[in-house]
Amino acid sequence: MSSVKTAVFPVAGLGTRFLPATKSVAKEMLTIVDKPLIQYGAEEALEAGITKLVFIVGRTKNSIIDHFDKAYELENELQLRGKDKLLKVVQEVVPDGIDCVFIRQPEALGLGHAVLCAEAAVGDEPFAVILPDDLIHNEEESCVKQMVGVFDKYQASIIGTQTVDIEESHKYGMIAGPEVEPGLARVDEIVEKPSPAESPSDQAVVGRYILTPAIFEKLKKTERGAGGEIQLTDGIAALRTQEQVYGYSFKGKRYDCGSKLGYLQATVELALEHEELAGPFRDYLKQLDI
Repeated sequence: MSSVKTAVFPVAGLGTRFLPATKSVAKEMLTIVDKPLIQYGAEEALEAGITKLVFIVGRTKNSIIDHFDKAYELENELQLRGKDKLLKVVQEVVPDGIDCVFIRQPEALGLGHAVLCAEAAVGDEPFAVILPDDLIHNEEESCVKQMVGVFDKYQASIIGTQTVDIEESHKYGMIAGPEVEPGLARVDEIVEKPSPAESPSDQAVVGRYILTPAIFEKLKKTERGAGGEIQLTDGIAALRTQEQVYGYSFKGKRYDCGSKLGYLQATVELALEHEELAGPFRDYLKQLDI
């Protein structure tokens, strides 16, 4: 059984980079081929043995709640029509034994504040944080499953990281510290969105975390930082003074689906691996004069 039972999904953001599509549709409900972004994140959590999904939502995110709710009318209609394959697809959005919790973030005060909103649902246990904008594809173990394995070994908070162009450092939290084993570094420094000249390294934090419950007390004391928001990075920096934190360079490919280009890249590449679409879609791409 997994040592990490809960995953927190901060999904209260407005998704302004995808306007006008996100004027009425939650950005996490935008689809990559035939599944919304939020479902890819949920499936990653379930593969890691997580059994409680906690969604931190805003007032405009009812479609996320509806997606993870039971659709009695739809299931009944599919059953009556004998569409058993589609019925199974719908029912497997939330498998048996999985609890979904929805918590409203009253104000958009940043990622750190969104995580803090989950304290009561998480309790005094380690938990994962998954940002659905970062779709991480892996044909073997999911990113979160890899990170739970590292947590089990070190019993310390784990941050998912990847190497980025130093000129992009202003888009990320950046970490630095010595390597303790291949792919795993001790976090001695973590800075939110530094300029390239001030970045401590080229190792960027991406949207996957395994955190100990001690993070909540640190977030309660964290003042507003970059962008006038309560940054999770700042809370982790404070946590690092109390207990060890590690950066884990995960195996898998990350798509930045918070950007239009990353969203299109994920759509094309995952379509080329889709069981039904891969062949016809590849043939179509070959016909394009590009």
